[in-house]
Amino acid sequence: MVKMNSIAAALVLSLASGTAFVASSVVNTAYAAEKCPIDARQSKAVGQSVAKKVQKSFAAYSEGNLDEALSILLEANPRKTFDKAYVARMLGNFYAEKGQMKKALQYLKEAVDANVLGGVDHAGTMRLYADLLLQEKQFKQAIPYYYDWMSFTCKEDAQVYRRIGIAYSEEKNWNKVLEVVDKGIALSDKPDKGLYQMKLTAYFNKKQYKNAVKVLEVMVPLFQDDKRLWVQLAQFYLMTEDYTKSLATYDLAYKNGFLETGANVTRLSQLLAQKGSPYRAAKVFEKALKSGLIETNEKSLSTLAGFYHNAKELKEAASYYGKAAAIDNDGELYLKQGRTLALEGNYQSAVSAFKKSLSAGIKNPGEAQFELALAYLSLKEYKQAYKRAKLAANDKKTKRSATSYLSYIEEKARIHNVSL
Repeated sequence: MVKMNSIAAALVLSLASGTAFVASSVVNTAYAAEKCPIDARQSKAVGQSVAKKVQKSFAAYSEGNLDEALSILLEANPRKTFDKAYVARMLGNFYAEKGQMKKALQYLKEAVDANVLGGVDHAGTMRLYADLLLQEKQFKQAIPYYYDWMSFTCKEDAQVYRRIGIAYSEEKNWNKVLEVVDKGIALSDKPDKGLYQMKLTAYFNKKQYKNAVKVLEVMVPLFQDDKRLWVQLAQFYLMTEDYTKSLATYDLAYKNGFLETGANVTRLSQLLAQKGSPYRAAKVFEKALKSGLIETNEKSLSTLAGFYHNAKELKEAASYYGKAAAIDNDGELYLKQGRTLALEGNYQSAVSAFKKSLSAGIKNPGEAQFELALAYLSLKEYKQAYKRAKLAANDKKTKRSATSYLSYIEEKARIHNVSL
């Protein structure tokens, strides 16, 4: 947006240049047709009485007395159209410097709409007026003045297109944003991140995600140190279901230290697991968990357990299932821990986990009873195995499986001379 010190600097340059009281009028039509409007005006001086006020006002301003400069200028009482426009331009600049934008806009509009100031003065006033309109969130009003400035100066400017793009963005006119942004990018001497970001935003709001990806694929190499762009590109690849590129981008961002949130590390881990690297997913996730980047809670511990489980690292998986279960005494998680321990062959610890599962409560108790029956069977504790199988047979979900094992357990007990 416009900075007030730049306004003051522009005013000083204009008034101190020796042409403080000069403007231009339109020359003959034939000559004007051959030249740009900014050049097609001849010099013209303000009236003598107004000139004295302007000189006195500027002297006060030069000494740092802005209020006095304003007071003197307000007494000028110009009568001619040119004199009015010239004084209005100065007043607009002064009020802008004071931060009184409503009055600044009022006077600057008067100066611009009169369309009689000298080429450079009229162009500068028009540009300042448009900038202040933009600053004051009068976006719709600012746009035509920017275009008028380009027509008057016969100059296309990347930063002007950028400001028009800002105005169209605020108006949510995304087609116009894309139109002006492309012009700005083409005119820029060096890559302008703001213009590219507007283009990205426009495509996102138009739900043209593949086009948004194309913009980011240009932006990332241009602005390689911007961590957010890497993450955005990875996220847009996800949105367009290009999981391979998403993983590659997340992974590269991770290796460069660009993933600074737990959510992004979680997405990387999930993609690694989905693409056949559950062990690395577990290690990446575990590192972030231990560093505090990912909060330690039931969900995160359970997620890590799942990664290790998929990687067939059963000891670590069982440990994290147990830690997750202990937080809120979750029976379902204790059941998962028990099953993982049983897969590892640690049946005694599995029995303990299954009992915790039943104690904490689960939706289908027969599942834990059946798993206990299998664990006891592996431990050759046939009496306990038979007891748990009978209990599992009372649950609709496990009735069929448990019943099929009863005769097998009975036979094993008979062979080992165990009374059931």
